[in-house]
Amino acid sequence: MNAPDLSTLTGLRSGKPTFYPQYRGAAERLERVVHALELISRALVRTVEGPETLICAVAEAARAHLDAQWVAFALADGMLPDAGPRRLVLGPDATPFLVDNVEGPPLPDEVVTCLADIRSARTGGAPVIDTHHAFVPIVLEGGVVGAFAAWTAEHRTLDTTDGAVLSILASQTAVALQNSALYQRGQLLLERAEHAYSEARRNASDLAVRNAELESTQRQLGAAHRHQVLDEERHRIARELHDSVTQAVLSAGMQIEVCRSGVPDEERSERLDLAKELTRRAVEQLRSAIYALNHSGGSDRTSLPEMLEQLGVVHMPDELAVTVRVGGTPAELSSEREHALLRIAGEALFNAAVHANATRAVLRLTYSADSVLLSVADDGNGDPKRMRLMLRMAANNDLDGHHRGLANMQARAAELGGTLEVARARIGGVRVAARIPLHSDSEVDR
Repeated sequence: MNAPDLSTLTGLRSGKPTFYPQYRGAAERLERVVHALELISRALVRTVEGPETLICAVAEAARAHLDAQWVAFALADGMLPDAGPRRLVLGPDATPFLVDNVEGPPLPDEVVTCLADIRSARTGGAPVIDTHHAFVPIVLEGGVVGAFAAWTAEHRTLDTTDGAVLSILASQTAVALQNSALYQRGQLLLERAEHAYSEARRNASDLAVRNAELESTQRQLGAAHRHQVLDEERHRIARELHDSVTQAVLSAGMQIEVCRSGVPDEERSERLDLAKELTRRAVEQLRSAIYALNHSGGSDRTSLPEMLEQLGVVHMPDELAVTVRVGGTPAELSSEREHALLRIAGEALFNAAVHANATRAVLRLTYSADSVLLSVADDGNGDPKRMRLMLRMAANNDLDGHHRGLANMQARAAELGGTLEVARARIGGVRVAARIPLHSDSEVDR
């Protein structure tokens, strides 16, 4: 049996005497490449730590792989504006140099010249690998954005493998720089968003407090407004009762007082009858006022024609026969307008019964497209000319305590943008007509 030869034991078959040295050289280069890739991967995973940390790690990886004396990194002016730092130099023993610091130690001329060429984009787009110098551009999206450069000592000779490693490092560095800039920008936006969210929460809390204060203020204003409305209504009722019921009661009291002074029996009887009549009229007018107040808001949903029917049939003196007629298409009115028309009708009917001695009254409610007309005509002995004079005197505040009812009717119509007219009625007495628009100007604008 023949002894096994070397090829059988090793699996290699070669007769070249230089085979083993080449094998060892390839193995060493492979080991350097694997080590370089490990350094590159360790550098690139530091993207989230910021561009400055990333650049320092990448430059150190290149220096360690090449055993370089000098490593320079620079970005071209105008490229990757969010990336930083723009220039970095590692000297012997990995000492970083601040390129923009004029107080530091001077850099070699070839390093300074190379940085200037990279900044001004005067370098080419292809890598250059010499014996002791390497230059590799950083390419992103088809354009050169910067470059790496390295200078080695005499004992370290660069080859194509080193060029490939530097090319990988440069290409990955470009992407990592962009990702790092995007990450930093995202972090900044996140911080701003969190700050804005915190501010929004504080503002929401402040708004909640202010809203509670506003609601409290609104409730107070609402209560104050209701008190004001009640006070105004009290003053109005007091004015109307003073000018109507109070005067009649005082007149009745005066007649009774005269009877106590020793007048003849025949005159005493007449005065007592007059006092009785004045008292009855005061009670009737008070009933009419109470009815109108109880129905001012329309809370029972009774329509205006129905309320006018009740006013004419139930709440007027028995001597006055009231007829209610409605014309046109009834339209929905606000409670203020219904209340005003009801009070105007009650005052007109009372005047017809008490002051004009009327026995018949015709109350007409006529609806049109933009207004409603309320007219009260009677067959009494009222004088329209004198009543118009009273209205003019009321406009000049030249009216005494009597006949305030007529002035109040005119004021109610005017407050709602309407008018009040007094004329001779066809049935012989006085016709009082109030025309009120269906809507105010502000309601029409809305």
